[in-house]
Amino acid sequence: MTKSRPIPSCSVGIGLRLPHVTEIAVTRPTIGFLEVHAENYMAETPALDRLLELRRDYPISLHGVALSLGSAEELDRCHLDRFKALIERVEPMRVSEHLAWSAIGGAYLNDLLPLPYTEESLDIFCDHVEEAQEALGRRLLIENPSAYLRYTQSPIPEAEFMAEVARRTGCGIVCDVNNIHVSAWNFGFDPIAYLDNLPIEAIGEIHLAGHHAAEDVDILIDDHGSRVAEPVWELYAAALRRFGPVPTLIEWDANLPALEVLLDEAHHAEELADARRYVDAA
Repeated sequence: MTKSRPIPSCSVGIGLRLPHVTEIAVTRPTIGFLEVHAENYMAETPALDRLLELRRDYPISLHGVALSLGSAEELDRCHLDRFKALIERVEPMRVSEHLAWSAIGGAYLNDLLPLPYTEESLDIFCDHVEEAQEALGRRLLIENPSAYLRYTQSPIPEAEFMAEVARRTGCGIVCDVNNIHVSAWNFGFDPIAYLDNLPIEAIGEIHLAGHHAAEDVDILIDDHGSRVAEPVWELYAAALRRFGPVPTLIEWDANLPALEVLLDEAHHAEELADARRYVDAA
């Protein structure tokens, strides 16, 4: 049987959050990699020192949240310089950001805000991705967002928008499976069709996380505050069938559990990836 692509090795990582740092440093659990939000480590602090110590034993993935690549304004060159300096210190395995904007007029907003999917915004976003990649000296992976509203003028489907950004800029894609599930529930589209519209060769990482149902309206909220829900595991299995065993991150940012719970989620993701690898090798 002819394979369309080689079977990649898979590693499953977890987000490194402050309450778990000491325990990870002491116990050195088996983890594929650690992911951190880049902006938390851009200053000379004890947190950066601890990250550099862990870097000796674990690959690190830097996940930016404030480049505001989707903004109509110019990118913040000071922020890019700080990001580049951190990359040079940490030497991460991957660097990622978001299909979103989060700054205006010099003010940074505490959220990842959506942009309309138009030809104009596509041009701006691609220009910013290319500028960021050149400044950072690294290929970026761009993560799909979770969505709770739609612009009246947004004619390009999100997955097609992501695919075109990857084609034009050479960037990769973080396929956030939980975000796809949340957005599909909120807007009634087919999550499998979304996966099918993402280019296989661009997928550099998969993200998994928890969500919750809003109390007053029939929508899901991506909060990274619980275990991965069963429908998201099912969609992850579909993503593995399409993309192969891609490196996968368990994200958990609110209501942090004991470290063993995070490791259990990572172990389950690894089991699903191993099962896919076995099928592909058969």
